[in-house]
Amino acid sequence: MTHTPTTKTGFPHRNRDAISSTQTSALDRLLAIMDRLRDPDGGCPWDVEQSFASIAPYTIEEAYEVADAIERHDMTDLRDELGDLLFQVVFHSQMAQEAGLFQFEDVADAISEKMLRRHPHVFAGANPRDAQDQINAWEVVKAEERATSGKTDTSVLANLPTALPALLRAEKLSKRAARVGFDWPDLSSVFDKIHEEIEEVKEAIEEQDPEHIQEEVGDLLFAVANLARKVKVDPETALRGANTKFDRRFRAIESRLTAQGSSVQEADLETMEALWLEVKTTE
Repeated sequence: MTHTPTTKTGFPHRNRDAISSTQTSALDRLLAIMDRLRDPDGGCPWDVEQSFASIAPYTIEEAYEVADAIERHDMTDLRDELGDLLFQVVFHSQMAQEAGLFQFEDVADAISEKMLRRHPHVFAGANPRDAQDQINAWEVVKAEERATSGKTDTSVLANLPTALPALLRAEKLSKRAARVGFDWPDLSSVFDKIHEEIEEVKEAIEEQDPEHIQEEVGDLLFAVANLARKVKVDPETALRGANTKFDRRFRAIESRLTAQGSSVQEADLETMEALWLEVKTTE
């Protein structure tokens, strides 16, 4: 049962005593703080001015900061970043409540119902599943939900946000298509496709057509994302790792040049490549 959204005008929507009470739950306190921040009468001007659209980039940023803390194995940062991400959910829910659309409790109820529905092997006495069976069943349930939602887009590719990082969306698009048999039969076929796309990039460069070059580079990246999927590697995580490694090694080059009384601005390519190999072999 979902809660009826609060549609009354004015503030407060929440019990403001929860902000300073030692008897209230941490979540109720956070909801009350958000309500106070958004109050046009004495709240924070910046928070009051925000909208769903203006906050969305911060929501995405906070999700990446959670991932970064996990990759760094920094549990203190992870606690803090999860709090920041939770605050984003509370922020969006607050704005929705003000508009009479839904409130935080509705969000919590909706995800609870979804988890119950998608895990019948845990909550409804269905047959146990291994991890792969669960993934397959999850996709079946999601497809049924899309079909009965009343939405006009019933494609296998429906509900993959265009705002996802492009590399991640490429992997998800191809994974959806593969589930209905639209896929390369083996790894060798993927490598053939990558080599084919490299040749097409070369041809586009020879034509000196910027739009064609962009298109072919995109096709090459899409093929590489499929290679990652085939070998069960998350392409976004892999590329973040490569970025981190490049950052670390390049900074090491800068440090070594500084120790030599030089800089990357002054060193030639041959010197920097030699240092790169030196750094690489010492890692």
